[in-house]
Amino acid sequence: MQNIKLTKFILISLILGICTGIAFPYFAVKLAPLAMMFLNMVKMIIAPLLFATLVIGIAGHGDIKSLGKIGFKTIIYFEVVTVAALIIGLGIGHFTQPGAGLSNVVNVSTASLDAVNAMSQTGTHASLMQIVMDIFPSSVVKSMADGNLLQIVVFSLFFALAICAVGQKAKPIMDFLNSLSEVMFKFTEYVMWFAPVGVFSAIASTIGSSGIGILKNYVKIVFSLYFALIVFLIFIILVVCYVVKIPFKGLIKTLKDPALLAFSTASSEAALPRAMEQMEKFGVPKNIVGFVMPTGYTFNLDGSTLYLSMAVLFATQLVGIDLSLKHQLIIMFALMFTSKGVAGVPRASLVVLAGTLSSLGYPLIGVAILLGIDQVLDMGRTTVNLVGNCIATIFIAKWENEFDYEKMNNYLKSNDI
Repeated sequence: MQNIKLTKFILISLILGICTGIAFPYFAVKLAPLAMMFLNMVKMIIAPLLFATLVIGIAGHGDIKSLGKIGFKTIIYFEVVTVAALIIGLGIGHFTQPGAGLSNVVNVSTASLDAVNAMSQTGTHASLMQIVMDIFPSSVVKSMADGNLLQIVVFSLFFALAICAVGQKAKPIMDFLNSLSEVMFKFTEYVMWFAPVGVFSAIASTIGSSGIGILKNYVKIVFSLYFALIVFLIFIILVVCYVVKIPFKGLIKTLKDPALLAFSTASSEAALPRAMEQMEKFGVPKNIVGFVMPTGYTFNLDGSTLYLSMAVLFATQLVGIDLSLKHQLIIMFALMFTSKGVAGVPRASLVVLAGTLSSLGYPLIGVAILLGIDQVLDMGRTTVNLVGNCIATIFIAKWENEFDYEKMNNYLKSNDI
């Protein structure tokens, strides 16, 4: 019942936020600090929750050898799904032609072009060795302060292995971490009651600052992207439901709360604690939830990847460039690597897009146009990033034969799903 009430409150807040942004734009813009306060409240949960959950899952599991298998299978899954997202983005981009005929409709300011040129110079295209080096933290305290999830995961892995090696002497630490995990999940429940305020403020300030009228000039790209994201989600959810043999309706209702949070706030972090909690209740073991979801925020940004493939077509169609199949494959290959490890960069997808187009010698005017509507597009791709990583935990749990069907059935029954 508590979940149903929260969902209703969030939906009501979302609708009220849209209405407020349209009717009172100047007032709505001033609500942005409330949204930021909620996001900050969520961020303070993530590091201790992730650390406690992952260490308990691994050390309590006891099978250290399984870690390597889980990691290997996770990377394989991520790459397969990334390719699927790229193909769907390109396919629907060719079908809807989002950039065709738009150059005469939308005006681009000099400030936007300057901002995009600066983005294209941002150093996001790190070498593979640099990406690997950045995974290992020099200070776990700094990693937690910066919200670097992958570095927290790496520290947690080594910490859990050390606990396994020490054995019984580490029992007090395990007891403490078990208690910490329970406290942080309860803490998450309290913070989630502020979610309606955060959602209302975030959506109201977004619409108040951009204006609902801006959508009429961008309706083609907005429709194309959201259509592609929905197609991808339905495809991946149906595949996982078939493979894992779980109810489609039950999975959708389990994901609705974190998905609504991600969509309304355009922040994956805002929904991460809730998503981890839901996945555990749904039958995914702690160690898999704690490992796969944070890792996915670096290596499995399905929504962002799909957006990038469509955005490249948008930018080239806008200036009348007809990409050959060879060039599209080159771009897909480039995006598979350049989209990794930039989740913490502001406007990360636009930075990657600008850098990729610049390196291939294509005009950047398309990126400047997308800059004006990026917040609306970000809401969709962020939601798919989150849901994609939730689904990944279920798939990996099944692949490891560790998915708990009894726990899932009890959860669905208790929530009348």
